[in-house]
Amino acid sequence: MPNYNFQYCQKIVVFSKDNSKVLLARRKGEADYDSIFSFIGGKMETTDKDMIEGMRREKNEEVGENFKIRINPVYNTANYYVKKDGNCMVLPHYYAQHIAGDIKLNEEYSEYKWVDVDELENFEPKIENIPEIVRRLLKLVPLMKETEFIEL
Repeated sequence: MPNYNFQYCQKIVVFSKDNSKVLLARRKGEADYDSIFSFIGGKMETTDKDMIEGMRREKNEEVGENFKIRINPVYNTANYYVKKDGNCMVLPHYYAQHIAGDIKLNEEYSEYKWVDVDELENFEPKIENIPEIVRRLLKLVPLMKETEFIEL
């Protein structure tokens, strides 16, 4: 029988209110992407009652409860990744917009930046697929309805 073990790791792609900038945070002490900028978010835990609660928990842990976003859980773009240690990950990336509040990074990150979407290709160091994920999500925005958004 085949082995289907993988980690489910939800990523939150936070845009500015006008979609001109995207939030990236520099990983600290992470095996595959140490000192590299990435999106926030993380693995679902067995104690998360659903995917929204998992994203809320990760957002609160990584950038603070006072950093408020609105997220669309209906649409996402997913990636598959094999870590250096051989573990597999499924990474759905969700569109979100910053509403209010300041960022308070936890110990997983050393700094954050709001990067112009138009400058993502040249911004470094970043996870290589960030520009493509941002392009995919921005293509989905016209399909999103206001009633689908949830505040975290």
